[in-house]
Amino acid sequence: MTAEHRDSRGRALTDYPRPSVAVDTAVLTYHPDDGLLVLQVRRATGAGWALPGTFLHPGETLARAVRRSLRDKANVGGIDPRQLHVFDRIGRDDRGWVLSVGHVAVVPLGQLAGRDPDNTRLAPAHAPGRLAFDHEDIIEMALTDLRSRYRDRPDPHHLLGEAFTLRQLRHVHEAVDGVEISPDKLDTFRRRMQEKLIRVDGGPVRPQGRGRPAQLFRRDDD
Repeated sequence: MTAEHRDSRGRALTDYPRPSVAVDTAVLTYHPDDGLLVLQVRRATGAGWALPGTFLHPGETLARAVRRSLRDKANVGGIDPRQLHVFDRIGRDDRGWVLSVGHVAVVPLGQLAGRDPDNTRLAPAHAPGRLAFDHEDIIEMALTDLRSRYRDRPDPHHLLGEAFTLRQLRHVHEAVDGVEISPDKLDTFRRRMQEKLIRVDGGPVRPQGRGRPAQLFRRDDD
C-alpha cells in the first residue's frame, strides 16, 4: 500500500481547504434576423437565467462534465466546447468557494434545434441580460475570443452554410463584432475576405428581394 503523500510541513492534500469546481459554457450561435445569440438555461434552484453548467463529479473529466451539463440542463448534444478560462474571483458564487472552468462553443443554429423549449432561451449575446454568478463575464470573454477568430478569416466556425454571398458573410461578421461595418471600410472587408474565398461553380444566384444576382462563395479551407 502506497504511503499517503505529505508535504514538507507534514500535511496531506486533504488537510488543505479545497474549492468546488464547476464548468459553465457559453454556447454561441447565429440567426440572420436576430444576430449573435447565446444559449441560456432557467435556474432550477433560483430565479433567473444562467449559462448551462454543473459541478465536477469525482473521477469525471472537465469535458465529460460539460457534455453532461448541456445534455441535462438544455437537452443539447453533439457539441464539444473548448476551454476558455478559469474564473476564480473571490465571492463569485454565493453558494461558497467555487472555481468555474469556462468553456465556449460556436455552432450553427440547427445544432440547437432539439434544445428544451421550456427551460432554455436564446438571448442576444451582446446584451444577455442579468445572469447568475459571473456568467456575463464568461460571455464577454467568449465574445472577445470569437472576435479575434473572425478578424481575418471568413466565418471560421461555419455559422453560415457551405455557400454564401458576400452580403451574408458581412452580416455574420457584423453580428460577431456587435457593430456594423462602416461604409468606408466595406471595400477593405470584401478584399480581405475574398482572398480566402472560392467562387462556387454554377454562377450567381438571386437573393430574396430586388437587386442584381449575387455570387456565391465558399471558404477555401472547406
